[in-house]
Amino acid sequence: MIVRERMNWWRMLFVWNGSVLKSIIPQLLVMLAVSSLAVLTDGRVLGVKIPLDTVPFPLVGVSLAIFLGFRNNASYARYVEARQIWGRILIAARALTSQAINYLPSEDDGFARKLFTRRLIAFVYALTHQLRRTDPMPDLARYLEKDELEQLRGMAYIPVALLDRLRLMLAKAARRRQGHEQVLWMLDAQVGELAAAVGGCERISNTPIPYAYGVLMHRTVYLYCFLLPFGLVDAIGIATPLISVFVAYTLFALEAIAQEIAEPFGTDPNCLALHAMTRNIERSVMEQCGEAMPAAIEPCDRYTID
Repeated sequence: MIVRERMNWWRMLFVWNGSVLKSIIPQLLVMLAVSSLAVLTDGRVLGVKIPLDTVPFPLVGVSLAIFLGFRNNASYARYVEARQIWGRILIAARALTSQAINYLPSEDDGFARKLFTRRLIAFVYALTHQLRRTDPMPDLARYLEKDELEQLRGMAYIPVALLDRLRLMLAKAARRRQGHEQVLWMLDAQVGELAAAVGGCERISNTPIPYAYGVLMHRTVYLYCFLLPFGLVDAIGIATPLISVFVAYTLFALEAIAQEIAEPFGTDPNCLALHAMTRNIERSVMEQCGEAMPAAIEPCDRYTID
């Protein structure tokens, strides 16, 4: 995820990191070649004049803009929902840690607070790796014993398995206290919040925007852009490449941005910084328990944090 300081309008014109420009340069070069060919041939292809003018393009452009707006709104809604879910994970993890520390018996009474904390942090790391389809074992090995790692290895839903173990620990500890039913209900509500967050993340990750929308938008954008120079060449002549590339940049960039943020758990520059958020939860929980915190993940080269 790109993190930047606020910039003035002039510096914003020349931003490179975080811009999708570098991912669409090949398409823009193709557009420059097509529009230059249109100028050189006076709008002819294989000697045949393409009978286009500027009239149909505003009509198609309005429809295309509406469709692009819908796609970008749908993608951004997924991004915002994913960020809100991770905000709830942070809140629930802090609340669960605080409640476990203050309402449950101490180590002498059989409640292993250190193991509880480590399993909670391992849960957050396991969820991050599940969403990004990467191997969680190196991170889990920092907090879990070898026997437990072997039990978890190969499981399809490691975060859920860790939540089950947390719930079992809380249930056993709560039963040792008088009036444990109310305490258990309060603690279980936070575990349920974490489980709901897992389900919300899985829903976003496993249910992409319907593929047909992406195909339709992709085809329409490219067809519109490749035909545009032949509609403009008679009206603006030598300025056709400049205007065509500028219009293409806008449309190609909107499509690229929508593709990136539609998958908020990915690794593209504009996706969520899951590793940074995971480290933030880890630091917060360890501080609550009075343990030494790992270093925060800071923006690399002042721009990217993940």
